[in-house]
Amino acid sequence: MNGKTILITGGTAGIGLALAEKLAADGNHVIITGRDQHKVNQVSAAIGCSGFVADSADGAALKQLAAALQKDNIQLDGLVLNAGVFYPQAIATSSEEDFDQTIAINTKGPFITLQQLQPLLKNPSSVVFVSSIVVTKAFPQAAVYAASKAAFEAIARVANLEFSGLGIRINSVRPGVTATAIQGKAGMNAEQQDALFESMKDTVLGRVMTAQDQIGAIEFLLSDQSLAMRSAVLEVDGGYLL
Repeated sequence: MNGKTILITGGTAGIGLALAEKLAADGNHVIITGRDQHKVNQVSAAIGCSGFVADSADGAALKQLAAALQKDNIQLDGLVLNAGVFYPQAIATSSEEDFDQTIAINTKGPFITLQQLQPLLKNPSSVVFVSSIVVTKAFPQAAVYAASKAAFEAIARVANLEFSGLGIRINSVRPGVTATAIQGKAGMNAEQQDALFESMKDTVLGRVMTAQDQIGAIEFLLSDQSLAMRSAVLEVDGGYLL
């Protein structure tokens, strides 16, 4: 796949960064977003793509992003809704603020992003939501995270109906445990991360997955090979759910 214009939210780290690097190397026009100006500048310069600062929890920033792209006459072949956070909290001790922050970034963020960028999406075009296996597999301290991902998958089903006449298709990838910066940001120390990754040796894949293991499924959903797919889910879990 080459020659397409694709925007990736949260493209400065993890799966988003790995995908941006691959798509840019294949000759696509890649646009990334991130929350930190320095990091956006650093990554966009390193891989030769465009970068914008846009916090997924900030609706005004997302509207400004859409306006800036429109001003530059950008038309998108693909949109990857990748930006997200995971803050593990037990139900009994989770605060209302924790709940609101996760929902704001993981559910409201992609909703507003899709809403604002919809006029820039070509006919046909592909939207890929980076979800999680927590939608179907229960994990302790992941109730709000699971709800936030499941909620947007439900939104995507409705959006597929409402945007059907515009040639916009929306599908999801559900990564399993993948070694990225998200574990550290979730508060896990190095010892805890090592223990988690070591436990992945018991999966069929025999190791913890990396960000590179996820990008093939996303590339497929962005490609013309997925033209007939709507609200499909590709679980990339290394056999964890078997």
